[in-house]
Amino acid sequence: MAYRYWCGECGFKTPWLTEPQGRQAQIDHYTRNHPDTPPGGDVERGHRPSTAAAFTCAGLIGAAVLLVLLAAACHP
Repeated sequence: MAYRYWCGECGFKTPWLTEPQGRQAQIDHYTRNHPDTPPGGDVERGHRPSTAAAFTCAGLIGAAVLLVLLAAACHP
């Protein structure tokens, strides 16, 4: 599971991180940018799409396009 923390004071959001890493990144942001404000905002929970899954999807689409082109080239 990945977490992204959003600042309640500005538009800052952390990258997708583990829960402890994201919480610390939010605390660091508040310390630097909002020193007299306790950390707040929202937490987004989700699964990041993996790079391997993205390449698999692109590969399937590429294969489908190739098959359509081959079928069109072979059809009289």
